Amino acid sequence: MGTSRDVVDADAVGETAVEPMVAVYRHDVHKLRGRRHDAAADEYHGVRVNETVPRGADGDAALLSRPSGDPEQTVSNHASPYRLSLVTGGSALESEQMEAVVDGGFKQLVASEDAARLHAAWLTSDVASAFNESPYYPYTSLKYHVLLTAALLSEYRAGRSFDELFLTVRPGESAAADASAEAALESDVVSSHRTVFWSPLVTLAVTSDPGNRPAARLGAEPARSFADVWSRLSDQPFETGGTRSRMVLDAQLRRLRSWSTALQYIEEFVAWRGMPDADAADVKRGWS
Repeated sequence: MGTSRDVVDADAVGETAVEPMVAVYRHDVHKLRGRRHDAAADEYHGVRVNETVPRGADGDAALLSRPSGDPEQTVSNHASPYRLSLVTGGSALESEQMEAVVDGGFKQLVASEDAARLHAAWLTSDVASAFNESPYYPYTSLKYHVLLTAALLSEYRAGRSFDELFLTVRPGESAAADASAEAALESDVVSSHRTVFWSPLVTLAVTSDPGNRPAARLGAEPARSFADVWSRLSDQPFETGGTRSRMVLDAQLRRLRSWSTALQYIEEFVAWRGMPDADAADVKRGWS
């Protein structure tokens, strides 16, 4: 079972000035601005940012993607907040994203007071995908670290402990290709805070209630275990037979251990290959 931190009602451990499910989407604004946490501003565009996430959710999410202890530079000559791409091998920052950053394009990721809208903004953001969790681990993704942190915090606040959580699979949606927060808010497969990945191919969530969907437990405690969890899913997340690109994607996900790196890899791979929606036949297999 989890520790007492996981089951305390409300947010006695680490209070925030704003509603906790709003604060979690604002806790790493300093990384979007290329600053250290100890040099971070308390406000951005008039809203409170960079608060400590309650209930240890930030630290637990970090352990899903990065090793504990003192960080070590894993890629020489890349002390940068911009993510490296596993798909291309180069920087993930594109000219459009750079322009958006310069123009304050991540304001939409933090400005709203509506937690569900903030979740939808992060879930569909291209700008957030350009940043890593840490310059020491440049293949990690800030976007998916924040989404994983929010999913954990949401479940912890509901009284769940880490060892009660599952990775669950639902079908993808063509609307996900639009990268629109409004589309995510209107989606029938996106669950506020719990959904950590949404694409035309597949939708993934971290939840204590898997229902009848393909699912696998995350494990006893936070660890870089994505490949293990992906391999334990109770059903194939998407059809791979006869489709080489999907076979390649599935094979890579069975070896990538960092959660934020793996989720970002799916996003880039699907966009790069232009994969279609999950087949209607998949919905009939119990994904609905």
